[in-house]
Amino acid sequence: MTAAAAACCDDRGGLGTVPAVVRPPNPLRKRFHQQLEDIDTKVVRLFALVTESVAAATDALLGGDAEAARQLAGRDTLVDRLEDDLERLAERELFMQQPMAGDLRYLISVLRVVPELERSGDLATHIAQRATTDLASRLTPTVRGQLDRMGTTCVRMWQAAADAWIERDAGAVEVIDAMDDEIDALAAQLTAELESGAVGLTESMQTTLLCRFYERLGDHAVHITERIRYLSPGT
Repeated sequence: MTAAAAACCDDRGGLGTVPAVVRPPNPLRKRFHQQLEDIDTKVVRLFALVTESVAAATDALLGGDAEAARQLAGRDTLVDRLEDDLERLAERELFMQQPMAGDLRYLISVLRVVPELERSGDLATHIAQRATTDLASRLTPTVRGQLDRMGTTCVRMWQAAADAWIERDAGAVEVIDAMDDEIDALAAQLTAELESGAVGLTESMQTTLLCRFYERLGDHAVHITERIRYLSPGT
């Protein structure tokens, strides 16, 4: 018996436990998980852009800042490009790697979340565009205050949604859903104020549209956190 063979024998002459073979990491799997990390970095960036846009949109609207509205339109172009890039990357990994379990759920989630983010960026741009007509200067202090509160609540929702994505927080949907109820309540108050004839017909129509934009921003934040619940481990 050779020395190597003897080393594998136990005291009774039988074969002992053979040390496990250490296999080098699969380079394809390593590349795949690096791609997933890169995708997630881009998704977080997209959340940040949309959250910043929602905040900037209300500031531009209420301040009548046409230049800020134009800058926001430029940022929306970046949001569109990032969405296209993310969809291309996620689809490529799905087709090339045929992932299973958690990786599959993650890539499907990306493909469903990024269009909601892109549409939310569009909504922020639509809100800011009303600054170019200086709409806010023709509204009552009450109406402006209600729009301000809707905008502030939307920003809180989007900040919470971004945090939920980063932390994979399955419980965040209840918190964000409660904030969405706040948006709905503010929308009802604003609608009642407009129906009282507080502002002119044209201004009332434009403000009603703004109200709907904020409601949709809230809905998108809720939908995204529902997707995070599906993505989170153990759900």
